[in-house]
Amino acid sequence: MEPQESKDVKSEAKPEASLEETKPETKVAKTEAKSEPPPPSSSKSEESPASTNGSAVALAASPRDEVKKKKGVEYAIRATKVVKRFGPKTAVDGVTLKIKAGSVYGLIGPNGAGKTTTFSMLAGFLEPTEGSLEVLGFAPTQVDSLRSRIGVLPQDALLPNSDKVGEFLIHMARLQNIPADKAEAAVRTVLEEVDGKDWWNLRCSALSHGMAKRVAIAQAFLGEPEVVLLDEPTAGLDPRVAWEIRQVIRARKGRCTLVVSSHNLQELEEICDAAAILDRGRVVASGSINELTASSEEVHVELASAPVGLDALRQVPGVTRVEHQEMDAMGYRVQGDGELVIHFDKKLTNAESVIGQCLWILLQNQVRISGVSKGRGLERRVMELTD
Repeated sequence: MEPQESKDVKSEAKPEASLEETKPETKVAKTEAKSEPPPPSSSKSEESPASTNGSAVALAASPRDEVKKKKGVEYAIRATKVVKRFGPKTAVDGVTLKIKAGSVYGLIGPNGAGKTTTFSMLAGFLEPTEGSLEVLGFAPTQVDSLRSRIGVLPQDALLPNSDKVGEFLIHMARLQNIPADKAEAAVRTVLEEVDGKDWWNLRCSALSHGMAKRVAIAQAFLGEPEVVLLDEPTAGLDPRVAWEIRQVIRARKGRCTLVVSSHNLQELEEICDAAAILDRGRVVASGSINELTASSEEVHVELASAPVGLDALRQVPGVTRVEHQEMDAMGYRVQGDGELVIHFDKKLTNAESVIGQCLWILLQNQVRISGVSKGRGLERRVMELTD
């Protein structure tokens, strides 16, 4: 697969509810490192031969004055025909990506699609078997050049139970070569960013799952890294906490490049500028969120009352098919009275005019409409492209 900018869409293959949560045991490190703003949403995780669990500080600890920065990098991350094999198993098969500096980029796909393995290579935890990979102009394994420039939240990152939150994060700050006299201020800044300023003296073992996730995210933000990799940042969280963490991620937009891996497609559609959809180790589509979901061939009309006048819709010139759906792509019942999907001729040049006619017919028939969107949602697109 040839290198492709995130704006070029490429298709190749077919194919939670209280703020108090459980208190799992926690750790964040390869180095025994002593390491939730109002309404809702949530998520799940992924398997890989090489999990990033417990490796959040694998990139921490190199003097910043030794870092040779490559200036003016347009793409923070470039991957060209990257392959990763584990014995006879190919986990990543020819992945090509270009991720613009300062953007929020999503890695999407079902379990076993290769997201976590790709994430692990971006973080420098694994080396590609074939192909080339650059982060900020360097190979991710050039740790001396990248440690203090990359922040990492591994999937299911664990914290050291015996440490207090403040001391754990100060330890992490020092590993990032933040001077001792500035470490506490840096830690208090990132704790406030994740709404955890009152947790300084709490032991990590006393944190709820949501609180522990916030602390792990704060760790990834220490030292203002240029690239932040977040693997399943809202997995297992209740809807409100997940919503709050998405606000934290949004607030970082433009300050650094964020790569987010998640099963929560609504979440990614809300926060990402662009994304790649993976299936069986390959990129089956990539591009901006608008490019991945847009289509001049259909419009979705969310209904707040039962649909009438469908025969009249089908008579509108340019309309090829009208469907009333009560289930979404995942098999869940759609809110209200379902939605209408109105399909158009691919060659239609005045789609907006036809959409207007269709909406006028529905209103004339006193059908109440709660929303209109052109094209497929990200969830529907992923379902079409993956098995």
